[in-house]
Amino acid sequence: MSNLSSFDLTGKRAIVTGGSRGLGSGSAEGLMEAGASVAIFGTSETVYKKADEFNRKGYPCKGYIADLSDRKKRKDVFEEAVRDLGGLDIIIQAAGIQRRHPVPDFPLEDWYEVLEVNLTAVFDLSQMAIREFLKKDWVPGNPSRGKIINYASVCSFFGGYTIPAYSAAKGGVMQLTKDLCNEVTSKGINVNAVAPGYMETRMNTAFFEDPSYKERYNNITSRIPAGRWGTPDDMKGITCFLSSSASDYLSGCIIPVDGGYLVR
Repeated sequence: MSNLSSFDLTGKRAIVTGGSRGLGSGSAEGLMEAGASVAIFGTSETVYKKADEFNRKGYPCKGYIADLSDRKKRKDVFEEAVRDLGGLDIIIQAAGIQRRHPVPDFPLEDWYEVLEVNLTAVFDLSQMAIREFLKKDWVPGNPSRGKIINYASVCSFFGGYTIPAYSAAKGGVMQLTKDLCNEVTSKGINVNAVAPGYMETRMNTAFFEDPSYKERYNNITSRIPAGRWGTPDDMKGITCFLSSSASDYLSGCIIPVDGGYLVR
């Protein structure tokens, strides 16, 4: 296999949670540009519009409304997507929610909701994907049975500000990724995580619209060696690499995509 062909995803079947917007949409588009068929999960009918947008570009995509806070619903939508795809080779877990409150006022109901969507659902869907991957015949040394790419965060490495539930969940995603790697890599399943830095997405609207965050926004930007916040397009390359056979010997890694923020 040539170096370039090892990045080819033609014929691969992928699920991308959170694929209707933001970084998840960038990851989904990158997979399809590399040849994969993709099922995107979203929380509203916007997911259908995004899938239609991808279809008009000539990409094979289907959208699914998925309430990842509901254990039965996420199981049902996962099984439906796998049936429609005809199997599964890749799962990208980009879905996430954010709740901002000062720590003394942080409601427990918000804590539980963030942990359910951002951490428990990641474990639950990873289990489902692993069971699918294990159905495939596999011989050690051959291309992997499947790829799991979780969305951690730079907050997996350090604390955030007014986001204790989010930071705790993303720290959990980092450790979960390592634990899954230890158990399933020997079975031909790669488990890695990307850790996006500060990104221009709806989740960070407060930084762009709330004047009280202006100073913090400027301080953060000045610390990013790349000189800017990231965009969904910045997730395409790393997603395709971790989804392809080019990364078959890579597992248990948490890879920052942060413009150099962590090393400043």
